[in-house]
Amino acid sequence: MAQTEVKAPALVKGLGLLDATTLVMGSMIGSGVFIVAADISRQVQSPGLMMLTWVITAVLTIIAALSYGELSAAMPQAGGQYIYLREAFGPLYGFLYGWTFFTVIQTGTIAAVAVAFAKFLGVFVPAVSTTNWLFKIGPVGLNTQMIVAISIIVFLTWVNTKGLRAGAILQNVFTIAKVGALLGLIALGVTVGRRPEAITANFTDFWRSSGSPWDIIRILGVAMVGALFSSDSWHSVTLAAGEIRNPKRDLPLSLALGVGVVSILYMGCNLVYLMALPLNAIMNAPEDRVATAVISQILGPAATQVMAVAVMVSTFGCINGLVLCGARVYYAMAEDGLFFKAVKRVDPVHHTPYVSLWVQCFWACLLTLTGRYNDLLDYVIFAVLLFYVLTIVGLFVLRRTRPTMDRPYRAIGYPLLPAIYIVAGSVIEGLLLIYKPNYTWPGLILVLLGIPVYFLWKRQSVAG
Repeated sequence: MAQTEVKAPALVKGLGLLDATTLVMGSMIGSGVFIVAADISRQVQSPGLMMLTWVITAVLTIIAALSYGELSAAMPQAGGQYIYLREAFGPLYGFLYGWTFFTVIQTGTIAAVAVAFAKFLGVFVPAVSTTNWLFKIGPVGLNTQMIVAISIIVFLTWVNTKGLRAGAILQNVFTIAKVGALLGLIALGVTVGRRPEAITANFTDFWRSSGSPWDIIRILGVAMVGALFSSDSWHSVTLAAGEIRNPKRDLPLSLALGVGVVSILYMGCNLVYLMALPLNAIMNAPEDRVATAVISQILGPAATQVMAVAVMVSTFGCINGLVLCGARVYYAMAEDGLFFKAVKRVDPVHHTPYVSLWVQCFWACLLTLTGRYNDLLDYVIFAVLLFYVLTIVGLFVLRRTRPTMDRPYRAIGYPLLPAIYIVAGSVIEGLLLIYKPNYTWPGLILVLLGIPVYFLWKRQSVAG
């Protein structure tokens, strides 16, 4: 008798449009919108340029989302950007993205956001602190803030191993909560937070002396780093494309809806900052907590606790989205033989890539223990934007090399809008290389280090 072939466990399609949209929004909204306005304002020295930074970021992010919509609908597989780069340019480019994504981009972001959660928990539990060491030997040690951050990463990893719906429900709840928090901040700012002195100081001379056109381009290009990172991870939903029930419709729609709503919320928050505080007060907000300074004017001393809760809700949901989606990239790489074979294992009961989730958890926890994740994130500013630009170039490549590919959705504004993104992204990259070399060159070197790793891995795979 012929034996029936037993199929290996596979990922299941369990995400709908609401789930996909909250993944986009929840992965974007972290702690950045509450603090980066201080650094941006210090660089641009102008209320008008501060708002223009966020407007340009919103436009570029929406263009990128519309472009990714075409790629995701045409290739709705787990792995997202890794798949698009692989199909457009070959496996090496996909691997370089996956290599950087695993070593720093996703795991470093998870570590940084988890520490942000722990930091704001310290407002309520003073024992959670960077100075409360359990042990320390030279530069190496373990403090209570690290313990909380690692516990959050481990807990959310465990939740996501228990099934796609478990992670998705958690994401929906916390995304709705954090959107409500941003709407509350905007509503309070517009209704009772406005200050005549701030409005006069900021809007009487809105643009101020911004210099020559080149000076404006240079200042904006460098200052946009904070806004771009606050808006980053919008593409996370594409990483879990293989688990969306109707990807050809829901992927492009969720990208457009999620990025559009979050971009509007971000611009609204920054407009409220300018209505509540003079630019000088934004620039010099204590510990860069601009949102806390605004709420302090409205609620008084209770503002610290209110904003701590808002940031904790925001970061908790953000970590969950990053954990859920990130593991799908390493799973796709393992399927191609470009990562450890065990990483492609799927839980037969819960249908989750559980090994991939725990490998990601281990590395993120290790980065948390090093305390150097923020430095690492600074170093990959260049790399993150580089892969966005390359992926949108891939849109043009695939239109030419695979004209018959099924494209249920075609990028709105093609070829003009994607071309604008490529030019703008390339200009920002060039400015960062010139004016922030200490941050950008290490990121580029990290990407290039993936080249010998790729060929070593391929050689080992062939030998095996």
